[in-house]
Amino acid sequence: MPAACDSFVEDIEDIVSAQDPKPYDRQFAKKSIVPHVRKRNKRQQDEGTEDLQADSVIPGTQKIWVKTWGCSHNNSDGEYMAGQLAVYGYKITENSSDADLWLLNSCTVKNPAEDHFRNSIKKAQEQEKKVVVAGCVPQAQPRMDYLKGLSIIGVQQIDRVVEVVEETIKGHSVRLLGQKKDKGKRLGGARLDLPKIRKNPLIEIISINTGCLNACTYCKTKHARGDLASYSVEELVDRAIQSFQEGVCEIWLTSEDTGAYGRDIGSGLPTLLWKLVEVIPEGAMLRLGMTNPPYILEHLEEMAKILLHPRVYSFLHVPVQTGSDSVLMDMKREYCIADFKRVADFLKEKVPGITIATDIICGFPGETEADFQETLKLVREYKFPSLFINQFYPRPGTPAAKMEQVPAQVKKQRTRELSQLFQSYTPYDHKVAERQHVLITEESFDGQYYVAHNKFYEQVLVPKQPEFLGKMIEVDIYEAGKHFMKAKPVQNGKVHTPSIVTPLLKGEVSGLTEEFKALNENGTALRAHHRWCSEKSFSASLLPWNLKGLRVKIVSVGLAVLAVITAVTMAIFR
Repeated sequence: MPAACDSFVEDIEDIVSAQDPKPYDRQFAKKSIVPHVRKRNKRQQDEGTEDLQADSVIPGTQKIWVKTWGCSHNNSDGEYMAGQLAVYGYKITENSSDADLWLLNSCTVKNPAEDHFRNSIKKAQEQEKKVVVAGCVPQAQPRMDYLKGLSIIGVQQIDRVVEVVEETIKGHSVRLLGQKKDKGKRLGGARLDLPKIRKNPLIEIISINTGCLNACTYCKTKHARGDLASYSVEELVDRAIQSFQEGVCEIWLTSEDTGAYGRDIGSGLPTLLWKLVEVIPEGAMLRLGMTNPPYILEHLEEMAKILLHPRVYSFLHVPVQTGSDSVLMDMKREYCIADFKRVADFLKEKVPGITIATDIICGFPGETEADFQETLKLVREYKFPSLFINQFYPRPGTPAAKMEQVPAQVKKQRTRELSQLFQSYTPYDHKVAERQHVLITEESFDGQYYVAHNKFYEQVLVPKQPEFLGKMIEVDIYEAGKHFMKAKPVQNGKVHTPSIVTPLLKGEVSGLTEEFKALNENGTALRAHHRWCSEKSFSASLLPWNLKGLRVKIVSVGLAVLAVITAVTMAIFR
């Protein structure tokens, strides 16, 4: 599908320029217009009708398909964008072929993820769908050829998704890639109290900060998310409280590095976590996100105490990436294997049964066979129950992409060998016949079970009994697999209901504060007004809602009378 226009509009306000004719100019020009009689063709004369030509579209009436790749931070961004669009009146659909516009939220960590993203853009264009792209790929590389002519929402601009979608539907290309700042200081991102549609109504994903303090040579995400910028403790606690008030029973904290939280605002991760556990209701749980070794080392004592808390999963994702110090140095990871072992050993001692998940990159540039053997040795020693194995992919623009690459067949062979080692041990066999408390949050992919997690965030499959969904129950483990256990509920066992509030339905919008409720209620009336303007052939556009004050911006005015109508509308809905 060809681009709607070749030049990009850097901001919505740029649509109106100083050179555009004003209403007065149009009125003055009418004096020199010579009217002509418009002849009707024979068919129209015979039928006594004339075709009505619509010269504008009505924003807020279309169907939107939202697709997200990547981490939980990206997923949270996708949920926020879907929520804002739904409040404005757009229908969020799970059927891509039924949608008028595709909102594609990308991940830049690996080549395959970007390939899927690029292929989806091509598919959308082949189907003549409108396209808006978001996420880390366009933020880091907005000038890529395959992004030419497309509207882009930057990772810190997700609160303006309605504006971008509206302009895209009307045929404009809009790119919002700026950073949010307050008094010159970079902020963590868009407001946390925006509406969202949770993919799972029982799980709230909260981004506690964006960016990081590292400069890993292989990482493209840093190009998109930038340096560390944290939300305040108060904002994060308020968001958690709001989530529990909507029936959420599990919170995930996410960011590019949760361990670095607060270092830019004079706070720290333990401070935030102790405040959060105060508001977690009985039966609900908190899961910590990924943290790099350097920033968890200084909090080990406090982190052990927090991970022992009954409402916090004894689970921590600490990526090691390799077992070789020389490779870590080339990666610029800012720690050594001894540091990682100190973290793992301390937590395993102080938090019995803790699950430590980690990541490994196979075939990083310069990795020798001896380096790889060190990685295998580390995995044999710790037998990580959760291990994310990644074949190295050079990402454009990163220092690692310019290094001498390990041959592709060697990378594949090492990836295969590490995968075989990981599959050789079963971490849950000793747990058969145990009685555990598990929190049930979702349905399994095959639809045969409910998925629950125990205190160590280990996956437990239980029978599908709807009355238990969203609750913490007692179960007896009767079977163990590589990645899960199976259990049956204990008869007359204690059931914890985390909230007396009924959870939102799937697809229902969360976070409807008073201002957004007003927007939701008034949106229909304003879209009706917009439709009236279109039918009268007024060249007008009401864009967009100022979400803080519910004011309407007039982007283009066709006739003077429209200004009067708009003024009345604004007065009604303020």
